[in-house]
Amino acid sequence: MAAKKIITVFGATGAQGGSVVDIFLHDPKLKPEWAVRAVTRDTTKASATKLQSQGAEVISADNNDKASLVKAMTGATAVYAVTNYWEKMDMQLEIQQGKNLVDAAKDAGVQQFIWSSLYNVNKLSNGKLPHVYHFDSKAEVESYAREVGIPATFFMPGFYMSNFPGGVFRQSPQNNNAWTLALPVPETAVVPMFDPADTGKYIKAAVLHRDEVLGRHILGATSYMTLGEIVDAFRKAYPEAGKTAGYAELPHDLYVKILTGTGMPEFAAVELLENMRLLKEYGYYGGESLDETHKLVEDKLTTWEEFMRKAPAFKDLK
Repeated sequence: MAAKKIITVFGATGAQGGSVVDIFLHDPKLKPEWAVRAVTRDTTKASATKLQSQGAEVISADNNDKASLVKAMTGATAVYAVTNYWEKMDMQLEIQQGKNLVDAAKDAGVQQFIWSSLYNVNKLSNGKLPHVYHFDSKAEVESYAREVGIPATFFMPGFYMSNFPGGVFRQSPQNNNAWTLALPVPETAVVPMFDPADTGKYIKAAVLHRDEVLGRHILGATSYMTLGEIVDAFRKAYPEAGKTAGYAELPHDLYVKILTGTGMPEFAAVELLENMRLLKEYGYYGGESLDETHKLVEDKLTTWEEFMRKAPAFKDLK
């Protein structure tokens, strides 16, 4: 029997990486052909030992240490790489870590490097939205991977559905505790709805269609919805709680003030404001259709209605 191909998954205990590990360990189509090498900083934590018990090889590597990255990728056919800007909120650090991953993939001779990327908002907006660092940093790494010439595919995660329940969509003490979705853009702003638990479905499509998707973007979204449609779906799902549910468009300065009031640095609050403005003014994916991606993905993607049903913040609603 031929040896299994290896996929090295970075961020294996996080939302995106964890989903990729899960599908490669359990999917009937992938499991016979692929072995999983799960990369995490701390191999002793419970989430890491759980992966080991499920059959993954769990190893430690550090995005700041290229030698450890080469070791993690050596012998792997495919790699799923993701970095976390919000951990340090340092754009240059994230770019350097991403470049380290690209260089390691080149040194290790990886046949498909799948980078969790995003669009360059500064370019997309012609400089009007210059502070969306967590997009632009990932786009810089994508450009570098293209320059280096490694065989790469670029996964573009959409807007996390998990940001809504209990986050930007919650009960408002100022409005008789009605459920309110409040953001600094009109309710006509369009959101690409993405459940991070679906990440593996897209990465499965990427490896099954490798030749077709090299050099291409895979858009991680089930559908486009306006913010108003997101509230309407909530009203239908929870008729009682939904009676008073509504949308509130926040003034830009108030939105920044609310975020800085939680202890967020002002530069990061401005970054999130511009991130929200992107939805309305230029499109999260620059208006790109989801159709090409959906043709490749064979597993059913999670809808907003399905996500609401499993959201802890909504669990007691009627």
